Amino acid sequence: MPTHRRGVHSRPALLEFPARIPLFNRMDSQQSRVLVQLRDLILKGEFVPGERLAEIPLAEKLGASRTPVRLALASLEHEGLIEPSPTGGYQMRRFTSQQIADAIRVRGLIEGFAARLLAEEGAPRQLLRELHECLERGDQTVNKPTMELDDYTAYVEANDRFHQLIMDGCGNSVLRRIMDMLDAMPFASPSSMLPMQSSMEEGQQWMRLAQRTHHAMVQAIERGQGSRAQALGEEHVEIARMNLDYALERPELATRLMPGMRLVATKNKA
Repeated sequence: MPTHRRGVHSRPALLEFPARIPLFNRMDSQQSRVLVQLRDLILKGEFVPGERLAEIPLAEKLGASRTPVRLALASLEHEGLIEPSPTGGYQMRRFTSQQIADAIRVRGLIEGFAARLLAEEGAPRQLLRELHECLERGDQTVNKPTMELDDYTAYVEANDRFHQLIMDGCGNSVLRRIMDMLDAMPFASPSSMLPMQSSMEEGQQWMRLAQRTHHAMVQAIERGQGSRAQALGEEHVEIARMNLDYALERPELATRLMPGMRLVATKNKA
């Protein structure tokens, strides 16, 4: 059992933006909006690898001036989502399946350590209540005889919230910055591969397995079992890795369900 329990009021502020994007600190609301919109377009597969990202067309598409677009492109290049173009400016990059698999594995390491911190340093009652609310919402969806589209959407929301609570609750801003960087990688965030599960006959079974792991993680946190919480967090991402393999074996289906998959080279192209 942990020897020190951290109080609610001693927890550091967690919502600072990652230092890896210093330009963002100088952005006004329009500039931050452009950054979010561009990142969303990229992850939804609006651009193909090698496509040049010119300031003027993007500004017209987003209804913004060139300055916030220029700053957003510089930030996205810093994140690793785009790369310099040989002809000047920026272009869309291609990711290898190994890069995505590596990001998923690192996410497991980060989340596992965050869960360990919560277990060993003590999770506030409010955080535990919110985690149990996520578990309840997840149970309501995955335990239905047959999941419909709305159920998958509800599970995605509960799943994203669960993982966010673990990261924000651990009290370590460095881990949060690393996770923000990983979340910017295509299909490395917690729910990014769930559309593939919705197409599988065994997809709902995989979600039930993930949900059981969520329950076990919360139980380990409540009991102060740091090593167990960490191991569960690391193992949990194996489902995401299996989803990635399933998607790479079915590129046409994967691109239809997740257009952003066009950014990821299949194994024989990597």
